Amino acid sequence: MIVCSVNKVAKMYGGNTIIEDISFEIKEKERIGLVGRNGSGKTTLIRLLAGEETPDSGKIHWKKGAAIGYLKQTPDFHDETTTREVLSTAFDALLKMEGKMKQLETDMAVEPNADQLNKLIAEYGVLQDQYTIGGGYEIEANIDKIVHGLNIHHLLDQPFAKLSGGEKTKVGLGLMLLTQPDLLLLDEPTNHLDLMAVEWLGNFLKEYSGTVLVISHDRYFLDEVVNKVIDLEDGEVATYHTNFSGFVKEKEEKLLREFQAYEEQQKKIKKMKEAIKRLRDWANRATPPNADLHRRARNMERALERMEKLRRPVLNRKKMNLEMEESERSGKDVIMLTDVSKWFGAKLLFEEVNMQVFYQDRAAIIGENGTGKSTLIKMILQQVEADHGEIRVGSNVKIGYLSQNIFSDIEDETVIETFRSEVNVSEGEARHILARFMFYGYAVFQKVSQLSGGERMRLRLAQLMYQDINVLILDEPTNHLDIESREVLEEALEDFQGTMLAVSHDRYFLNKLFDKIYWIESRQVHHFEGDYNWARQKMNELREKAIQAAENKKKEVPSRPKINMKNKQRTYVNLEESLLSLEDKITALDEKLLEIDDLEQLQELYREKEELEGKWEELCDEIDN
Repeated sequence: MIVCSVNKVAKMYGGNTIIEDISFEIKEKERIGLVGRNGSGKTTLIRLLAGEETPDSGKIHWKKGAAIGYLKQTPDFHDETTTREVLSTAFDALLKMEGKMKQLETDMAVEPNADQLNKLIAEYGVLQDQYTIGGGYEIEANIDKIVHGLNIHHLLDQPFAKLSGGEKTKVGLGLMLLTQPDLLLLDEPTNHLDLMAVEWLGNFLKEYSGTVLVISHDRYFLDEVVNKVIDLEDGEVATYHTNFSGFVKEKEEKLLREFQAYEEQQKKIKKMKEAIKRLRDWANRATPPNADLHRRARNMERALERMEKLRRPVLNRKKMNLEMEESERSGKDVIMLTDVSKWFGAKLLFEEVNMQVFYQDRAAIIGENGTGKSTLIKMILQQVEADHGEIRVGSNVKIGYLSQNIFSDIEDETVIETFRSEVNVSEGEARHILARFMFYGYAVFQKVSQLSGGERMRLRLAQLMYQDINVLILDEPTNHLDIESREVLEEALEDFQGTMLAVSHDRYFLNKLFDKIYWIESRQVHHFEGDYNWARQKMNELREKAIQAAENKKKEVPSRPKINMKNKQRTYVNLEESLLSLEDKITALDEKLLEIDDLEQLQELYREKEELEGKWEELCDEIDN
């Protein structure tokens, strides 16, 4: 069944046509990837579908009663509303029903007469059925599932209004997933997620009961999730019933077919024009001029005018032209970390970290958000000090750094001024270089503060390409870049002769370029020689071994002897009560350990249990003495 149909829709901004005369259909349970270059109009189209914009012409028809969820529609809440309360708003109707049920329970408890009681019981039964069917008894479980998957449990008790932009986006995504609309519209949902959350979201969307339309430049994510691709290019759309890899292949084949058809038509047009010229030439040579030949030439000319001319397909579109400048090489040892530890207040971020990055290594740091990836980078850059251990940068190391928050402190400088502040070239040469990074004409005089995330990334890359560097440190370099720009960046980095250290959650990028992985988990940094897929496999094996070891340790814990409290003197009553309390806590921890699968939680619970058992043994000794 069709959920949404788009019929001949067009949209303009400031006299510029963004999309023109586009039509397509969205059917139930489809997983659609909306792709296209930055600036092609993807966000405009998704806003039209969400009803946040109205088309200048054409119609968008929705299935009657269809609920639409749009990621950017993160509601505003007052300062006191916590993240947990924000997520709970997804179940407002069920929570109101729950409140009504509690009120009925109170009314039934005050011993009404038989008629009133029967009426209350009947009303309660209807509400309970509706509550059960609506999933009322699974509210907490559903919230926990989303919170765990998106790794936002640490945000639950924080005021929503005080969260960062990225954190609000993650909570907004969680809220949208909990509301389970008929059509879920997601605009770059993976930008603020770590690798594990991206993988979880991909699996969640594959099993989602509704329809999904997603804008994403994450190629692995698109391959995992979508079964249909809508390609938005030059204001028009083309639909492909396949995943992203299939779309790339089919689009290439389609372009070649269109180019061949165009060339064949051009040959035919050329022959017709030559024939028209010859007929007129022959007609004019005849004495008197041959009217029949003139008529045949005119008929052929009319046929040529009526012919639907094919547009020449664009096989090679303008894209970034990245080429790294050669620089004097560094020494063999580039970055060395020995037994490095870092705390933030009382919180241990990681400990005993050992890293060795050598000349021409391709190393990546990965892990969940909040584990300290960016902090580790800042420590290497000497922007943050280690609390313990040694960080050493080798000889003749010249670092170029690409951060997540590029140019966030620049307000009035233009693109060309910012570029020339780090690259010493003339204005003409600067404009020539910036054109290679798709800053054409007047665009070089735009204020940097007005640039999009992708444009800022391109400007910083332009600076890095023309600096004397032999080590690149990249913090989420593919964020905000479209797929074509990511591919250009990958090609340039493949040719870079220096050393690279990167933080990234782009699995395609990681697998293509990096063969050394440092994985931060449970306050430790694990080292793997191989790409991301290999590291992931080995990390899963480590987790399974740790869980097995924890289970074996549980089985080996000897049973604690029971103390015969009747034989103790009254002077030991307080000790006895403390002992019983400790036994209850240890028993509760034993039960909790059987339910936990998360490695970090297991380790914390074991530490807590060992402390309690130590106290228990001390009390036993004290009572015995």
